[in-house]
Amino acid sequence: MNESEKVFLDYIQSKGLKFTPERKAILNHVFESHGHFEAEELLVDMRKSNKRVSKATIYRTLALLVKSGLLREVIFGEKHAHYEHVYGHEHHEHLVCIKCGKIIEFSDERIEKYQDEICLENKFKAESHRFQIMGYCEDCEEE
Repeated sequence: MNESEKVFLDYIQSKGLKFTPERKAILNHVFESHGHFEAEELLVDMRKSNKRVSKATIYRTLALLVKSGLLREVIFGEKHAHYEHVYGHEHHEHLVCIKCGKIIEFSDERIEKYQDEICLENKFKAESHRFQIMGYCEDCEEE
């Protein structure tokens, strides 16, 4: 059992749930790729790989993976969620091109420091945050 499976198993057992073969297949499939993805893309990709999992099971499992801290839900402007791994990855932010959809990941310690200062000033305990800038990438801006 790999580390992400152990984290997920511990989480779902703490909630009184079972680590079903379908949940394991979804978890493993998600961690085999390293890009951003949507639930529908995951469903299609799993079906192409002859893994039979229902749409409802995918959505429920993705929600559990987010709550367990293995995935992060990110929204890139279309009112539906994209997901990315967070377990074992450095925290980062996104620049999103509204023309071609290109996503540029970046980290900046100043953002993290400023977030901590704002929370401290407001006596607020942050659990997570999303920071994304919508605009045009270098290629699309030239057109």
